[in-house]
This record gives sequence, structure tokens and C-alpha cells, in this order.
Amino acid sequence: MQVHYIYWISTALLSLLYIASATIYLTKREWVRQTIIDFGYPGYLVPILTAVKILAVATILSRISVPLSDLAYAGMFFHLLLSAIAHIGVRKPGGALPAGLGLVLLMVSFATQNAAHDTPSPYGDIVTEHHLTSSGKGSVY
Repeated sequence: MQVHYIYWISTALLSLLYIASATIYLTKREWVRQTIIDFGYPGYLVPILTAVKILAVATILSRISVPLSDLAYAGMFFHLLLSAIAHIGVRKPGGALPAGLGLVLLMVSFATQNAAHDTPSPYGDIVTEHHLTSSGKGSVY
């Protein structure tokens, strides 16, 4: 039952991070656009990223489809990873902290998702099984 709580806490915090980011994208559009341009990316990505962030959160929380939910997790993973790299690349490592925190929350949420849902993700077990076998505490065989 404890894993169930870990899933919902990590998923809620990850969702809050993404919704807060999308809200900033909506309320400070020009500032965000200029920041993205300063990173070397085109400014037209702002409305696309805003929509995708909101849709990713909705997909993970509603879990309409397990494959779609897993795809949202993958998209979030690459977005957070590339965001951290972009901040480090322009020598603003402090800006990479939210992305780093998001990556940790994402990994915890993804690894514990099967404990909270009736329909399991086939990939969630891979993460859990790998962790158990690599730590020496258990075996899948």
C-alpha cells in the first residue's frame, strides 16, 4: 500500500510542475518565447509545448490508454532531459534544477505506476524487476 502513496505523491508533484510550467508559458508568453530563442530553439514552440504539457498531464492522470500513458511518460522524459541539457548548455545550471527534480519524480511515478492502477503497464514491471535483481534483494526467476 505504501507504493500506492509513493505513486500518487510523485505523480501529483510531477503534474503540478508541468501545470505550473504551462501556466507560466501562458501568462508570460513573450518572456518564455525569448528564453527559448536564447536557447537556440524557434519561438513558435511555445504554444506547442504549452498544449503538450497539459495533454501529457491529462493523459497520465486519466490513463485513458496504457500505451498512450507510457508515450506521455516517454515524452516527458525527453522533454525534461533536453531541458536540463539546454540550461547547462547556456551555462545556467540553476535553471536545470526543476528539470532534474522533474526527472526524479518522473522515474518514481513511472516505476510505481502499476501499484496504483488495475491495468498494468508492461514497461513498469521492467523497471521494478531490474531494480530488484540489480540490488540483489530479489530475483525474477
